[in-house]
Amino acid sequence: MAALRYRRFLKLCEEWPVDETKRGRDLGAYLRQRVAQAFWEGENTQIAEPEACDQMYESLARLHSNYYKHKYPRPRDTSLSGLSVEEYKQILSTDTLEEFQEMNKSVWRKLQEKFEPTRPEEKHRAWTRVLSRPRT
Repeated sequence: MAALRYRRFLKLCEEWPVDETKRGRDLGAYLRQRVAQAFWEGENTQIAEPEACDQMYESLARLHSNYYKHKYPRPRDTSLSGLSVEEYKQILSTDTLEEFQEMNKSVWRKLQEKFEPTRPEEKHRAWTRVLSRPRT
């Protein structure tokens, strides 16, 4: 029975798309990682709670098949901001979010990052120089 569960999860992982624009934050990649951890022995993995495993599979399968999107259709594909789906995908990409974080940094922090030493020994020397100066 564990072999059947394993094959069902593998099939779901194959069908679930991976969004390359969301590096480290993609649900498809996370799902593959969790299945690999849960079934680390492959088809020979013993499952402690088969009911919970089946329930998890059914929930993920409903999400993948857009069950709730079809069950509760939206009258219009709009949002408060008026942006399209493609524009949201671009905004939520990892590269764009990193750019926003960079823009939100203060000028002082940007200058500190620009001039701070990169090697650990240089950092140590910089700190000893600052600490050894007499205060005026």
